[in-house]
Amino acid sequence: MSLLEINSFAAGSWIAPGTGAREIENAVSGEVMARAGNDGLDAQAMLDHAVNIGGPNLRAMTFHDRARMLKALAAHLNEKKQALYDLSFATGATQADHMIDIDGGIGTMFVFASKGRREMPDAHVYLDGDVEQLSRSGSFLGQHICTPMRGAAVHINAFNFPVWGMLEKLAPTLLAGMPAIVKPATATCYVTELAVRIMLESGLLPEGALQLVTGGLGDMLDRLTCQDMVSFTGSADTALKLRSAPHILKNSIRFVAEQDSLNASILGPDATPGTPEFDLFVKEVHREMTAKAGQKCTAIRRIMAPQAQVDAVIEALSARLSKTVIGDPRAETTRMGALVSNSQKRDVLEKAQILGAEAERVFGDPENFDVQGADADKGAFLPPMLFHCADPDGAQRVHDTEAFGPVSTIMGYRDLDHAVALVNRGGGSLVASVITHDPEVAREVALGAGAFHGRIYFNNRDSMKESTGHGSPLPHMVHGGPGRAGGGEELGGVRGVMHYMQRTAIQGSPDILTAIGRQWVPGAAEKDGGAHPFTRNFHELEIGETLHTPLRQVTLEDIETFAHFTGDTFYAHMDEDAAQRNPFFPGRVAHGYLLISFAAGMFVEPNEGPVLANTGLDNLRFMKPVQSGDSIKVRLTVKKKTPRNEEYGEVRWHVTLTNQDGELVAEYDLLTMNAFQS
Repeated sequence: MSLLEINSFAAGSWIAPGTGAREIENAVSGEVMARAGNDGLDAQAMLDHAVNIGGPNLRAMTFHDRARMLKALAAHLNEKKQALYDLSFATGATQADHMIDIDGGIGTMFVFASKGRREMPDAHVYLDGDVEQLSRSGSFLGQHICTPMRGAAVHINAFNFPVWGMLEKLAPTLLAGMPAIVKPATATCYVTELAVRIMLESGLLPEGALQLVTGGLGDMLDRLTCQDMVSFTGSADTALKLRSAPHILKNSIRFVAEQDSLNASILGPDATPGTPEFDLFVKEVHREMTAKAGQKCTAIRRIMAPQAQVDAVIEALSARLSKTVIGDPRAETTRMGALVSNSQKRDVLEKAQILGAEAERVFGDPENFDVQGADADKGAFLPPMLFHCADPDGAQRVHDTEAFGPVSTIMGYRDLDHAVALVNRGGGSLVASVITHDPEVAREVALGAGAFHGRIYFNNRDSMKESTGHGSPLPHMVHGGPGRAGGGEELGGVRGVMHYMQRTAIQGSPDILTAIGRQWVPGAAEKDGGAHPFTRNFHELEIGETLHTPLRQVTLEDIETFAHFTGDTFYAHMDEDAAQRNPFFPGRVAHGYLLISFAAGMFVEPNEGPVLANTGLDNLRFMKPVQSGDSIKVRLTVKKKTPRNEEYGEVRWHVTLTNQDGELVAEYDLLTMNAFQS
């Protein structure tokens, strides 16, 4: 069988393996199947290609353009994923494991595409937070903005997720407008290379947006500037070596790390045998020990159970593990495949031996286990191994040694404080989980352990049918953790995009801030569109276009009619004496919602037109009460425009209500959907 030649894609060209190429073995058969790596790659040329071609091409697109690109890329990968499945079996992964890696990665791209369209502007500048008033009159203001960094994002990924590991970094990077250079782990880079080929051949990516290094990076990290970034997933030792390099430190180059961690799961004191929570706990631990053969950065390495339940957990978990079929990952009956390589198998056995000095192996014999459909001696197979540590307080290695495979250690705790102390001894993790039906248990663990863990996953009978599992990082939530876990964060929706952008404090006049952010700021110039703004379609409306209404008087009859019609007869509107005793009111006042209703009637254009729907109000505040006899007028200004699909977009209007003396009465943002065509 001929070897697969795993190429790199550098500066617009595919480059075959050359000097320094490394052989890659099939995890199932142990046979050499591919070679990858090239010491001749021109690192500076790759960086220049990203900076001079990829960056400008991406930054020319708006956030929405890039979000649409991500959606199209995800859809294209989804159509081609069978080829990724077929190749990925050689990594030892089962079909169920493919769903985590390949489908999970594609799903992550879809989520970032959606969030980019819904939570980011159709613009080139992202506004971070509200406008800050820096002067008394409002003529000098501040605003934080985020713009794409002007360098390249170097992604160094781990072997266990050759597709998800790439896409979960790539999606927020491209959405931010920054080009990426992807360096997968060599052991599984052949799957990553195929995914990159599929994306590049789609024609959806602008030139220079994505490059691939299959093998070593050479001296690339020594050539980075303050505009570049490194995002790393892997071991704590490698992360320390890379992030502490003098060049990285001297130039303050951003370095985000997601490292190995001793993730833990706690069985709540209320979750006794026979409860749904006990069964759920056993199921979760089993899944985390066997999915991807335990080669997950979020897998459960330490199991905490009430001392009285330790034996029951060992018995139940061992029974479930004994039914796990190990073998050829292509077989439908296989539930756990091989580790990624025989070298990884040896590493796991070495770490298991270290754990064995402090804990007793109570399930799984690496010298005696069944493998179906494959050669156990040639392939990188291991059985699930469960250890029991009888003295977790006196132990050290069970709290600092990770066997990156199907290995976990159970230990007992005396009370919840003890459980929290044990779970925190990992020195920082990506995730801890708690299976409990007691909200107070959840609160106590969150307060006691939150500072040590990037994510805490709670589950019980109420959420178990829809929960995603202890080991599932979701693109909506941050993925990372303090201390040993690397101190970084990935994913987390738009938070993940911000890693690839620079936050800058902008200071200036309202007109300056409006021009930079493409969002109208109070105090900036207003525009007269001529016709009523509700008669003008989405594209015709301009930022700052404003309508001023005449005054309308509010009468006592208005207040009482509104009170009886709505049922809102609160004393401040109906009882003069009671209202005067209230420190906020001078006497009977108009309902705030009456004023909002009047405002709509004052600025609305009633005839059929491009305004399709009122979809809500944001940031509503009432500043000054209105009494009968007072008058109000409205200012309606186009604040922001956001396309939503091919037919219409969202218009955000800034609305202010002032009284006859020009004093501000109420303020809010009105949201409407406006057609592109009148």
